[in-house]
Amino acid sequence: MTKYNRYTRFRQDTYQLLGNAKDATFDLMDSIMTTRNAYCLGDLSLSPFFRRKWHSTYEALEDCRPNRNQLMKRYVQEIPELEYVLLAIDHTAWELKDAKTMKDRGYQHSAASKNGTVLGQGYSTIVWLPEGERSWALPLRHERITSFETPISKAKWQLQEVCKTIQQKVLVVLDCEYGNSSWVNQTADIQASKLMRIRSNCCLYGEPEAYGGKGRPKKHGRQFKINDESTWWPTDATVEINDPKLGLIRVSQWQQLHFKTASQQKLSLIKVERLNPKKTGEAHRPLWLIWVGEAFLSLEKVWSQYARRFGVDHWYRFAKQRLHWTLPSLSTPVQCERWSDLMPLMTWQLWLAKDLVADYRLPWQKPQTLLTPERVAQSLFSLLIEIGSPAQPPKTRGKSPGWEKGKTRSKRKTYPTVKKRHSTPKKSATKAS
Repeated sequence: MTKYNRYTRFRQDTYQLLGNAKDATFDLMDSIMTTRNAYCLGDLSLSPFFRRKWHSTYEALEDCRPNRNQLMKRYVQEIPELEYVLLAIDHTAWELKDAKTMKDRGYQHSAASKNGTVLGQGYSTIVWLPEGERSWALPLRHERITSFETPISKAKWQLQEVCKTIQQKVLVVLDCEYGNSSWVNQTADIQASKLMRIRSNCCLYGEPEAYGGKGRPKKHGRQFKINDESTWWPTDATVEINDPKLGLIRVSQWQQLHFKTASQQKLSLIKVERLNPKKTGEAHRPLWLIWVGEAFLSLEKVWSQYARRFGVDHWYRFAKQRLHWTLPSLSTPVQCERWSDLMPLMTWQLWLAKDLVADYRLPWQKPQTLLTPERVAQSLFSLLIEIGSPAQPPKTRGKSPGWEKGKTRSKRKTYPTVKKRHSTPKKSATKAS
């Protein structure tokens, strides 16, 4: 049992952090990880790992209290000593178009929707991306974005909390939604380097000229319009790399730039070009990145680290399709948050079990050398039987008295849809006397 010690210790430690109803909640997680298809939350009670009645699946989510901060600290203990810890942040939508009684439901961006938006709630996730494991992204925090927050403000808070716990050098990679002055300003005090994609219509500014002694010193220098090559100046560094998959790549860098509304936060602009044309003869569009913070990576390695960001997108798909994250129809945002707190915990259990399980594949599936999260979940059944569960078996408590006779039932309260609007500050109407 020596090789199972780390896994069983992790399960025992996290079991103690689930609060009330931890036995039913832990059984529910085991049934989720071993159930490939489900059509409602009650279907998970049919698993042999769930030793309670079907209604306990909903009661567990109503009563449990996962300690989010302590769970995050426990996850961080499993991160080994590295040259730097690579994190990624993104957000996604949980569609709740028919949940009129769900409080704090608003319009969320969704690329899969025809209109680009869906009714539901947004969730922000910060994940650790292990080196050499392209299929794996291990969430450290997975939390709801309330109507009083934005994806950027939530991501800033998550990064701040994680960096307090990780005592190593941190690099976080983000998509273009975070490649702006708002994110750069809000995260200026966080001890982490940031690598973000930037839109091709952005305008940056160089260093201002030396102070001439009259008036206020200039904040901005020459404009650097990404979509206007005539505004560019010579690069500070350029390297060419022959990648085995992408072919010849040229990486160019301009240093000491800044956003107009973040003049104190210096950044480096990086242009990544694939020099080999497409099969149609057209040139590939360049990838524009910005680096903010301590530059501890060489230019040859920077661009490849951003490509690992897509691991968080793979995890969102895995959570929705295999961990049944968006399956249940819950009543309150609090229940949704407790249910969502179980998604990172199950992912970490699968990660720790990937070297302990034998690949169990269906007849039409190909064998895998490095098991993906879905294949580990598919092969987990025998391991859970062998090591057992820290959860206690249920005790019979007799029959419930049920609903009181003659007591009226009241309809649930419906809540309006939250519509966020961008409001510009009003100009002062006062006139100088």
